[in-house]
Amino acid sequence: MGRKFMDMLNLEAWQGRVTNDAGSITPELARQLHATVGLGKIPSHGDPLPPLWHWCAFPLSTPNEQLGKDGHPRNTDLLPPVRLDRRMWAGGALKFHGPTLRIGDPLERRSSIRAVTEKQGATGPMVFVTVDHAIYGPSGLAIEERQDIVYLEIPETFTPPRKTPLPSAPVEQIDTSETLLFRYSAVTFNAHRIHYDLPYTQQVEKYPGLVVHGPLQATLLMRAAVRARGSVPKYFDFRGVHPMFAGTSCDIAMETEDAVLSLWTGQNGHQCMQATAIWEDAQ
Repeated sequence: MGRKFMDMLNLEAWQGRVTNDAGSITPELARQLHATVGLGKIPSHGDPLPPLWHWCAFPLSTPNEQLGKDGHPRNTDLLPPVRLDRRMWAGGALKFHGPTLRIGDPLERRSSIRAVTEKQGATGPMVFVTVDHAIYGPSGLAIEERQDIVYLEIPETFTPPRKTPLPSAPVEQIDTSETLLFRYSAVTFNAHRIHYDLPYTQQVEKYPGLVVHGPLQATLLMRAAVRARGSVPKYFDFRGVHPMFAGTSCDIAMETEDAVLSLWTGQNGHQCMQATAIWEDAQ
């Protein structure tokens, strides 16, 4: 108990930590993103930056020798050194401000740790880290974002979460090929091995197959929202509820009420991610 208490004291000391990063979505990176998750015409310099593409603007350029066995950086300037081996981007929320960011804009990101919380789940200890990001473009604040990261122990065997049926018929089906996962890992400079290394995924992390990125699912849901309404929502939140695996189609389902659009990714009839998009005319 003493060691556990001291570990949490050390983790809680990271609350309030702040980092600042500079980045950009260059025209070349935009073309690569469009080839992976794009909608409409190929963007060029000065075109509006599609929503959630800013996730590719600030890659961690960690040397190979400083990566952990899972492919994540062992240490960063922002995230605390949690002593649990499974890390997941569980969800988040975003508020979009005007004016619109554009391809080629110089971007700045101010990140801070809002909270570090330990819980005891059904499968063992869990640590939740809440990160706040503020993204600035040439005209000032453009995006406010909350990112929810959870750390878990790797189980002896894969026990899937309870499955919740999709609430409506899919409006789109997307091939979750290994190529799609590889390309998204490449444009985000994400070396997490569960997205491309099947032996590691099955033998170490005990998943039955390659895992489709949570941010990739969120990007596909945002793409569907923009296609459905013809504009970028003011608010967008998302939460993963079940792993999605490569090789079976990603189903996109949605239901609308006034200016609020509820969206889901699903596989084999059950939900994998839940999201809500809200436009400015919502009451």
